[in-house]
Amino acid sequence: MPKNNSIKSVLIIGSGPIIIGQACEFDYAGSQAALSLKDEGIEVSIINSNPATIMTDKVIADHVYLLPLTVASIEEILKERKIDAVLPTMGGQTALNLAIEAEERGIWEKYGVQIIGVDTAAIEKTENREAFRQLMVDIGIGVAKSKIANSFLEGKEAAQQIGFPLVIRPSYTLGGYGGGFVHKKEDFDAALSHGLQASPTHEVLIEQAVIGWKEYELELLRDNKDNVIIICSIENFDPMGIHTGDSITVAPAMTLSDRCYQDMRNQAIKMMRAIGNFAGGCNVQFSVNPEDESIIAIEINPRVSRSSALASKATGYPIAKIAAKLAIGYNLDELENQITKTTSAYFEPTLDYVIVKIPRWNFDKFKGANTELGLQMKSVGEVMAIGRSFIEALQKACQSLEIGRAGLGSDGKQNRNIEDIMHKLEHPSWDRLFAIKDAFRMGVPLESIRKVTKIDRWFLNQIQELATLEQELKRYSLNNIPKDFFINMKQKGFSDIQIAWILGNVTEDEVYDRRKELGINRVYKMVDTCAAEFPAKTPYFYSTYDGENESIPSNKKKIIVLGSGPNRIGQGIEFDYSCVHGLMAANEEGYEAIMVNCNPETVSTDFNMADKLYFEPVFWEHVREIIELEKPEGVIVQLGGQTALKMAEKLHEKGIKIIGTSYSNMDIAEDRGRFSDLLKDLNIPYPKYGVAETAEEAIEVAHEVGYPVLVRPSYVLGGQGMSIVINDEDLEKAVVKLLGDLPGNRVLIDHFLDRAEEAESDAIFDGDDVHIIGLMEHIEPAGIHSGDSFAVLPPFNLSANVIAKMEEYTDKIARALNIRGLMNMQFAVKNEDVYVIEANPRASRTVPFIAKAYDVPYINIATKIMLGTKKLKDFKIERKLEGYAIKEPVFSHHKFPEIQKELGPEMKSTGESIRFIKDLEDPYFIQLYKEKSMYLSK
Repeated sequence: MPKNNSIKSVLIIGSGPIIIGQACEFDYAGSQAALSLKDEGIEVSIINSNPATIMTDKVIADHVYLLPLTVASIEEILKERKIDAVLPTMGGQTALNLAIEAEERGIWEKYGVQIIGVDTAAIEKTENREAFRQLMVDIGIGVAKSKIANSFLEGKEAAQQIGFPLVIRPSYTLGGYGGGFVHKKEDFDAALSHGLQASPTHEVLIEQAVIGWKEYELELLRDNKDNVIIICSIENFDPMGIHTGDSITVAPAMTLSDRCYQDMRNQAIKMMRAIGNFAGGCNVQFSVNPEDESIIAIEINPRVSRSSALASKATGYPIAKIAAKLAIGYNLDELENQITKTTSAYFEPTLDYVIVKIPRWNFDKFKGANTELGLQMKSVGEVMAIGRSFIEALQKACQSLEIGRAGLGSDGKQNRNIEDIMHKLEHPSWDRLFAIKDAFRMGVPLESIRKVTKIDRWFLNQIQELATLEQELKRYSLNNIPKDFFINMKQKGFSDIQIAWILGNVTEDEVYDRRKELGINRVYKMVDTCAAEFPAKTPYFYSTYDGENESIPSNKKKIIVLGSGPNRIGQGIEFDYSCVHGLMAANEEGYEAIMVNCNPETVSTDFNMADKLYFEPVFWEHVREIIELEKPEGVIVQLGGQTALKMAEKLHEKGIKIIGTSYSNMDIAEDRGRFSDLLKDLNIPYPKYGVAETAEEAIEVAHEVGYPVLVRPSYVLGGQGMSIVINDEDLEKAVVKLLGDLPGNRVLIDHFLDRAEEAESDAIFDGDDVHIIGLMEHIEPAGIHSGDSFAVLPPFNLSANVIAKMEEYTDKIARALNIRGLMNMQFAVKNEDVYVIEANPRASRTVPFIAKAYDVPYINIATKIMLGTKKLKDFKIERKLEGYAIKEPVFSHHKFPEIQKELGPEMKSTGESIRFIKDLEDPYFIQLYKEKSMYLSK
């Protein structure tokens, strides 16, 4: 059936601010869907409150509404614009819940809008735990023994019938919120109360616990003719008991027998057809008994999910893009394979490589948090790696995590405490994978590890082989390693720095030079969806040490953009937004734009966003060899946050051109001590400070500058490790911990300006002119990290004198640092005095916010200035903001009810929203001040 030509205008509902359980995978899905519909000549409107997304950019949709995700906002849009259909399946649980609420209020019917991509009956069947259980029983699909409860008494009765251990699963929640395992009777009452409160319908499913069973996911697509295809099978490395968002996952499934896979496949298709009459994407989760391979269904999600983004990047099959076309009437056999351009979309991808996803946590931001993993998702992001084998992909994923590891162990950071290791195996947290490797190094038998972890023997065998190879390598010196053995080490994912550490007394560069002498070179393979059966048109590559190189460099001028890696607190989707605009700008200026990144949730790793995509770790060895192959004009590090910026020193050492601000000038800004010296030379006010490399030096400095003091390291993002202390004892503890966590770092001790206001500026400098993108005033006082503060654009309560000083200091510092492109400045204001706190010579969290508020493509402008192809005078910049824009931080503290919620100098927010007000009399603004115990002085 061809597309439904009655649909001429579609509203896509976004997912709002990033929270734990709902991250930027929905920005990717929404962006793909919008572009897919625009290709069909459909007018696309988007509602989303997140300013940091590409989805809310005018390059994606015809009309963008940066409004709160409420029914009132929906109705406001429908009054203004004729909308024929709404697509709610691209915005996670937030979008689905909003679509249901709007339907219950009769909004869609009132304005003649049809829901496409899913129907509310299907949502009800999948989100209502009892309805889902009953449906599975009716169609003959196995489920765990369970009972629904709508009250405390019903819950107690259900527990008595089912017995312990059991699982509590609240209805209509995201990321497993409110759910969990209950192993003992005495823990049940509190867990039940929490689950009932977490569910918006005050309903929970109490279910038999199948802890230790294997867990799998299938990603499916279904069209209007009831054709269903399996896009990807995904196996969880971690057994049942850990939320899939917190599990290491592998694609395709590694330990599944063909018989069991066919049974699972048939059951998934049966489930998808049973939930309702809809066309689009679907995620189905199963549990398999490892003893007899009996299967039970866990849940089904009739929308794109976190796993959909992973499956899309793993296979090259653009699930959201195709799902959007199915939603407007197309069938699978009417659409083309986006990778080959010659075959149909009605096919199931074939993988001749292995994908590994590892979640990224930020427990360091939540002091006192329960870090044990369970049914409630706690990770803030994830990385994906591609290799020819599971173990190669696993090592590459470890290198991608941005946690200072060079792979899976073998890097000097091993745990040698056997009791601690065994505890970590039994109580899974972020580092259990590394504890498994450490256990093998310490000689713990495989079967002992399996009994404790319940992880499949096949996976454990793979990790054990790494420990064996490490011991075998120690028999050699660098100059007598047999070539075949060296190749085997590289094929197993060992980085040069790991090999150097194992050998001892050699450097990473020496290992690199030796393997080059032996002719052991990294090659690049293409992701083509069809295991090379058909030629691919899309340049989408991963590296390995097997076979011929398929990435042939062109003769064009090239620019490489380094991405921001996994999302985490302090470095989120705003940097992916920046990278995407950087790619577009480079392309517009005639360069071949090349992307390097490892985050499967992002738009930057979409196969058609860059001229060439390397889905690789943003890790020095990988970046170095891509540069050697492609020989670009230069590398952009300003757009990928601290991940990309920390590559600057290596690039500088190797003589590789950095596009934009030079390394030496970036180093002045990043090194807290050098930057403060610069402020002194420029006669710009700054808090009294000193630099320390030991706790003793820190105490001396604190006595000199005076308590309270702000303690902070250099070269970090999101206020990592920053704290305010008021005495010697607390200072000593803070500095010792900092230097332990960040060895070799220098600690800056600033006098803390108590009861000061905070403000910031973002600017672009082209070598001649400075353009201040925006000045923002914070609601919260100094001492609260800028990422956790409400920020108002333009300033509302700063005097003309203060604003003039901020502008003057921004100009002075931009020129002194010889910035090319972007710079963010942060100030403390006290008694009309303006103090400079820091300068960041890169894209910041606030640039997308300002760009959306003023409707100016600032990243695009800054990139062209970095490239040297344009000057500020070449742009006509017109700001369109009427009134004020407010950046609202959003937190995920509900995931950690046990922690202190108090904010401080270390950032804790996971995302943000934007809110527009016409004037300062707006009730929202007045209430904001009331809640913050502040007042507005006119």
